[in-house]
Amino acid sequence: MWAAYVLAFGAAAWGLSHLRAGLRERAAEAAFPPSGQFVEVGTTRVHYVTKGEGPDVVLIHGMSGNLRDMTFSLVDRLAQDFRVTAFDRPGMGYTDRLHDAGETIVEQAALLSAATRALGLEKPVLMGQSYGGSVALAWAVEFPETVSALVLTASPSHPWDGGMSRLYKVNSHPILGALAIPFEAAWVPSSYVQGVVETVFDPQDMPPGYDRHIGAPLTIRRTALKANALHRAGLLDQITELEPRYDKLSVMPVELVHGTADDTVGLGIHSEPLADRLPHARLTVLEGVGHMPHHVREGAVVEAIRRAHERARDRGDD
Repeated sequence: MWAAYVLAFGAAAWGLSHLRAGLRERAAEAAFPPSGQFVEVGTTRVHYVTKGEGPDVVLIHGMSGNLRDMTFSLVDRLAQDFRVTAFDRPGMGYTDRLHDAGETIVEQAALLSAATRALGLEKPVLMGQSYGGSVALAWAVEFPETVSALVLTASPSHPWDGGMSRLYKVNSHPILGALAIPFEAAWVPSSYVQGVVETVFDPQDMPPGYDRHIGAPLTIRRTALKANALHRAGLLDQITELEPRYDKLSVMPVELVHGTADDTVGLGIHSEPLADRLPHARLTVLEGVGHMPHHVREGAVVEAIRRAHERARDRGDD
C-alpha cells in the first residue's frame, strides 16, 4: 500500500515539475528571445548573429552557454574590423538539436560548417572558447579547407584524467536524467544559477551586466540541460579519438589563449601540449586569468584573432 502511495506521489510530483518547467521555459524565452536570425541546414534551424564588414570571423560558445556569451561585447569589438558571426551550438540557445543522443563535436562542426557555407561566409578565422574550442578543433581537422586560421581560448584539446561531476552523470543517464531533469528545470532557484554563472569567472569578477545579458534561464530548459549533459559526457572519448589527427593542422595558423588560473581546462594539459605539437601554433599565456579570458582579457583574444587573420593572409589563405 505504501509503495503505491509513494509511486503515486512521485508521479504527481514529476508531472507538476514538467508543468512548472514549461512555464519557466516560456518565461525564459519571452525574456531572452532569439537575438539573431536563422539559417536552414537540411531540416535543422541554426540560430546566428552576424555583424560588421570585412574578413569573416566565426565564434563558437562554450558549455552551458549560447551565442549571447559572444555578443556581450566581443562581437561588437570585432565588428569594427571583421564580419563576425556567432552561432548557437545544437541544443543550446535556439539552434535545433540534430538528434537525442548528444551531438558529437564532429557532428556540431559539420552543422556549423554547413551553416557558414549557406550564409556565404568565406574561409573564416574560427574562434572557440572552452567546449566551443573543441568543436572548432574538430571543424579544422575535419574540414580544413573551409577555415583560414584557428583561435582556441581555454579549450580542451587532449585527453585528461578525471571524471564528470555528479550532475552531468545524472543528467546524461538515459533513466536518471529523464527523472531528474524536469525537477531541475522546475525548481532550481534563480539565485543558484546566478551563483554558477559568477563562479565560471573565478578568480576574476563577472563583468557588470553580463548576468542580465547572457540569458542564463535558457540553460535550465529541459532540452538544454539534456543536450549540455550529453555533450559533456561524450567529450573525453571524442577528444581522445580526434587528438591523433592533429597533423591535419600542421600548416594552419593557430593561436592559443589560456590563463594560468584556469581550473576548468588546465593550461598544462591542453594548450601547452598543443602548442608544442603544432609548428604554426602560438600560445599566449595570461598570468592569473581563469576560464573566461574572452571577457576578462578581451583585448588579448581580439589580438589573437587579428594575428590569426594576418598570418592567414600572409600565407595567401584569406
